[in-house]
Amino acid sequence: MNFIDTHAHIYSAKFDDDRDQVIKDILESGVSRVYMPNVDLESIAAMFACEEKYPGVCIPMMGLHPCDVKADFESQLKVMAEWLEKRPFAAIGEIGLDLYWDKTFFEQQKAALQIQINWAKSKNLPIVLHCRESMDETIEIVRSNQDGSLRGIFHCFNGNLSQAKAIIEMGFLLGIGGVATYKNGGLEKVIPEIGLDHLVLETDAPYLAPVPFRGKRNSPAYIPFIAEKIGDYLQLSKEEVGSKTTENALNLFKDFKL
Repeated sequence: MNFIDTHAHIYSAKFDDDRDQVIKDILESGVSRVYMPNVDLESIAAMFACEEKYPGVCIPMMGLHPCDVKADFESQLKVMAEWLEKRPFAAIGEIGLDLYWDKTFFEQQKAALQIQINWAKSKNLPIVLHCRESMDETIEIVRSNQDGSLRGIFHCFNGNLSQAKAIIEMGFLLGIGGVATYKNGGLEKVIPEIGLDHLVLETDAPYLAPVPFRGKRNSPAYIPFIAEKIGDYLQLSKEEVGSKTTENALNLFKDFKL
């Protein structure tokens, strides 16, 4: 099979002891590409190291994670903007809003999101959106910026059908990960109503491992377990899920040349 993980932090220090073996497992599982969202200035070097060591497998994005938006966010964004002028990236990400961990810098989060949306428009790049406990707020900002040129993924989608339809109407994809396999994840009510046309697969590794690995370190090698659960909801094989979600991912990231 040819699966794609559209969102994994494979450069995380949690993989430092066995990354070669993890990459081997990923490829053997049928996952051919792993798109890596950046989070802050410190993660850039590790992300590039993965890209260099595993070319064609580990694909970088550039962005400032909302949880890393602090009072100095503009200085961080300045460095990232310079990187965007130096070399290609698959997307602007991981960007967005987070009202789960800390609301202190929420206004700064919104300002940082707007700046990075503007980058995406000027560079014709997709955006990869973090929206934990902030789905409606993120939808509102994206909708206000949608002029037909914006595209991307609402990462780790765990919302309701109304939110899913709003995202789809804006021309965005839903990133479906381990939550789809959780007993009370809620996606069993959403996925059958929307089908595969607007879905991509992701793990958010090393976080949010799917059943039967919940509570352990996640890996892109577990993508087939997510595909199988989605297939259960749609009465499709995991191969059919993999084929369509891979097509969706490649269409989204088509402007990035390996």
